[in-house]
Amino acid sequence: MTQSKLIDKLSNKTATIGIVGLGYVGLPLVLRYCEVGYRVIGFDVDQSKVSALLEGKSYIEHIGSDKIARFVGSSLQPTSDLSRVKEVDALIFCVPTPLGRHREPDLSFVVGTIESVAPYLHPGMVLSLESTTYPGTTDEELKPRIEALGFVVGKDIFLVFSPEREDPGNPMFSTQTIPKVCGGCTKECLQAGIALYDKVVDTIVPVSSTRAAELTKLLENIHRAVNIGLVNEMKVVADRMNIDLHEVIRAAATKPFGFVPYYPGPGIGGHCIPIDPFYLTWKAREFGVHTRFIELAGEVNSSMPDYVVSKIVDGLNSRKKAVSGSRILILGLAYKKNVDDSRESPSVVIMERLRDLGAQISYADPHIPAFPVMRAHRFSLSSVALTEESISSFDCVVLATDHDRFDYDLIRTNARLLVDCRGRFAEGAPNIVRA
Repeated sequence: MTQSKLIDKLSNKTATIGIVGLGYVGLPLVLRYCEVGYRVIGFDVDQSKVSALLEGKSYIEHIGSDKIARFVGSSLQPTSDLSRVKEVDALIFCVPTPLGRHREPDLSFVVGTIESVAPYLHPGMVLSLESTTYPGTTDEELKPRIEALGFVVGKDIFLVFSPEREDPGNPMFSTQTIPKVCGGCTKECLQAGIALYDKVVDTIVPVSSTRAAELTKLLENIHRAVNIGLVNEMKVVADRMNIDLHEVIRAAATKPFGFVPYYPGPGIGGHCIPIDPFYLTWKAREFGVHTRFIELAGEVNSSMPDYVVSKIVDGLNSRKKAVSGSRILILGLAYKKNVDDSRESPSVVIMERLRDLGAQISYADPHIPAFPVMRAHRFSLSSVALTEESISSFDCVVLATDHDRFDYDLIRTNARLLVDCRGRFAEGAPNIVRA
């Protein structure tokens, strides 16, 4: 199939779309393609996700099961059978790109996926990588593997990079309304990529290459990481000076130009901000560049859980209580408010630090009823119900993630010691410590 025929099929919605990876990025994209009338095959190696979708059930809190049930059996076909890639006209990769033990890029999911689908690729397809990665991944890792099969990229198969920009739980923006950056290996690839996304997003932002698109996503997240690092460092300074940084931020935010408010916390979490800067620092070394500014921000943000633990220890000591043997309740396991995503959450790091010091750890999170399975962290815990009796039974309560569903009056009134990492409580009460 020629490029023009592929674009025609994408434009008139007769193309079949394949999406690999049905998590926080892939599943919203699947539903968006279904909404506008495409036939979609959703691929995931996790059979539990496939089974849930086949039953019309969602496993992501902010995505209702009714949305799944609406399309399953008609336009949506979930499967773990990668041989069905031969049925699709477009294939979008939404797989993880974590860091290794030494903060080096781990492309095993990307490489493993392209190698697994390789036998089923065929001429007239457009392939899009959405996973955040370092500049050069698309044309250094994917393109050679496709060409090794005898295909010509830009003629037989069209390859693009279009970074995901999902913000789970944000009601202000959706897959449709968030502008879509897209870069192709060739101009023909870019044209196919634009056609791929044209019917599902309101605005497409074409760039000159896949590398430009890859660096765009890194810049977006590094911008956030650096500014969060700055405000986290300011938090420590303000605390030593006995100044309320949240008051300072509110005042600074009244300036109508030149200032964007960022807020301190116990660290950074999620699938992007803690990880993406290190993809660039790693790749920059290949060009003899040491990204000192980015790495410093990463060090500051990585140190925040230890800072929080030190404030907990100080607070307990002031009450003549050792951290060893203390019962400590962590409020909020998710990495940010109002979501059920605990990936890279600083709450988990704080829990581990306190456990290593001998504390008895519990957590409460209305979005995460049981501690999830994680590759690097293990707790056999379930979320504690918050009552007057349960809260007052703990030696220390730590507000790590400020979910709207928490009853803050109940918490403030009944906590013996309340360590506030989010600036949710006014200072001055004898049981409140800012962290």
